[in-house]
Amino acid sequence: MLLDTASLYFRAYYGVPDSVKAPDGTPVNAVRGLLDFIARLVQDHRPDDLVACMDADWRPHWRVALIPSYKAHRVAVETPEGPDEEEVPDTLSPQVPIIEDVLDALGIARVGVAGYEADDVIGALAARAAGPVDIVTGDRDLYQLIDDARRVRVLYPLKGVGTLQVADEVWLRGKYGVGGAGYADLALLRGDPSDGLPGVSGIGEKTAAKLLDAYGDLAGILAAVADPASKLTPAQRKRLDEARDYLAVAPKVVRVARDVPLPAFEPALPREPSDPAALGELAGQWGLGGSLRRLLDTLKA
Repeated sequence: MLLDTASLYFRAYYGVPDSVKAPDGTPVNAVRGLLDFIARLVQDHRPDDLVACMDADWRPHWRVALIPSYKAHRVAVETPEGPDEEEVPDTLSPQVPIIEDVLDALGIARVGVAGYEADDVIGALAARAAGPVDIVTGDRDLYQLIDDARRVRVLYPLKGVGTLQVADEVWLRGKYGVGGAGYADLALLRGDPSDGLPGVSGIGEKTAAKLLDAYGDLAGILAAVADPASKLTPAQRKRLDEARDYLAVAPKVVRVARDVPLPAFEPALPREPSDPAALGELAGQWGLGGSLRRLLDTLKA
């Protein structure tokens, strides 16, 4: 089980009241909410391995160099020599280091790689996994990793993590008209304002799906643009031709990187905390209470 950790703690932050606080008054709603999410996921799905995948760089410069608008509207502070700072609610950002410390003390694998997003870490881990993989994320971008042949699916939270959309290729084709391999091409043609991806003017989701059904993939669509005998409408041909510069770089931006240099780590789900003393201190300092106890009980079971 691969967790898109930021996606989940953002959901926890907005789903748990900020009146949930540590003894010193610091909000810990995202921390406690995430612990409850993990407990429920472990209880319901019984994974052998669990990895909390992290954004070491939520907006990699190599992606921005290709499409400058990539996530630009979410930048709080630009830092030319390091990762840009993301605009995050004031009461959430202090909770992220607490989350990291608690996961480490529990012994739950936490993996982030400099220069890459959590999506890339998830893509690399999914590509290397021998067995079935469940990816837990609220980010549709990761639908591109769905692969029934390799038993890779996405669990998309609809309400907390107790109600999940199990997204496999049958569901994906029914919803979007493409399989996992085609989803990235659909996304880059359609565009995504939330990620600052312009897409191709006049090509929405349904049109993109029809083009991919007719021509197979982005390369096939571009070949059709150059083929006077293809059945593209004049407007589609014009818009796709005008978007060639964007379409030349968008695949590298939209597709997850699978060649991420992953560090050594232990993915096995722990039965007992790896550092009980540190975990006890964190529990007391931050008032983790029932959320931590429920997770520990679930791990033991």
